[in-house]
Amino acid sequence: MSHKSPKDFFAPLAVGAPAPLREIPARPSRAIHFFDPSNPKMAAKVPAMVGTVDVLLGNLEDAVKADNKIAAREGLVEIAKSTDFGPTQLWTRINSLDSPWVLDDLITLVTEIGDKLDVVMVPKVQGPEDIHYVDRLLAQLEAKGGVQRPILIHAILETARGVANVEEIALASPRMQGISLGPADLAADRKMKTTRVGGGHPGYLVRQDPVDGDIHGNRTVFQQDLWHYTIAKMVDACAEAGIYPYYGPFGDITDVVAAEDQFRNAFLLGCVGTWSLHPKQIEIANRVFSPSVEDIKHARRVVKAMGDGTGAVMLDGKMEDDASLKQCLVLVELAEELAAIDPKLKELYDAIEIED
Repeated sequence: MSHKSPKDFFAPLAVGAPAPLREIPARPSRAIHFFDPSNPKMAAKVPAMVGTVDVLLGNLEDAVKADNKIAAREGLVEIAKSTDFGPTQLWTRINSLDSPWVLDDLITLVTEIGDKLDVVMVPKVQGPEDIHYVDRLLAQLEAKGGVQRPILIHAILETARGVANVEEIALASPRMQGISLGPADLAADRKMKTTRVGGGHPGYLVRQDPVDGDIHGNRTVFQQDLWHYTIAKMVDACAEAGIYPYYGPFGDITDVVAAEDQFRNAFLLGCVGTWSLHPKQIEIANRVFSPSVEDIKHARRVVKAMGDGTGAVMLDGKMEDDASLKQCLVLVELAEELAAIDPKLKELYDAIEIED
């Protein structure tokens, strides 16, 4: 397979397109809140949500019926033109690359609202060739529409082939912003026997050994995480490429406890955010994907105690060294980024006092 020179990776793919970014900015994106721009009731709520959520995403793909596709696209253009998004990012999820709508999605959105659009989410990405296709089209349309900054690409991992190719997908373009897990489509593609959208399954478990040889006696059962392998593999691919991993949708809107557990698992494994399918999931995501006061307090104590970052210190009976300092700095830096855009968090983090 032929590769182009790394020097050429950051040249625009069309004459007149903006120069690609060399680093993807760490903009907070704890919740990516999906809305259907073809639904007037939902669209009307969008301006009031600005500032309450890190990302608003106009969805054109699944959940929008075939006869509503054009209305959704036109609705998104209208919302983008009439709304000042301030600190909130505007994303879209285009139709799948094998659909009859996707080309018109890109042409319309980039030429009409390209300067307002931060990220284009591409569903069902199978390999780097899908990213290359969108990459080239975006450059041509940015040049045509006079767009001043590159629109970034976000891939959804929802097929077995996509998971197998996740490293190549993550490195396919300097536009790559991140990758989300799509558990429902992925489960179907892999022939997993779960009909849930994310979360665990009571049948996927480990069981305690028999007590005193009684196999029918009381034995503790632990439900296991069906998504652990895929999220971990996706996190590694994103970390290698310098882009951001996300958990995707959690389908059971009413089970806020299980949603919080799933989001926290993803956060602990390295994800920076998740999707929100209902406003009540925004609150959960904002809380889970912001480090807790306890975490920041501990991290700042370690940073202070480590001084120049070399050697090792004992804190509360635990050894802290260069490696744990790096872990703590991840949290401290994240807290600073979030505090810069979230006044409530800033207040919380600023009030933390560190004891020696």
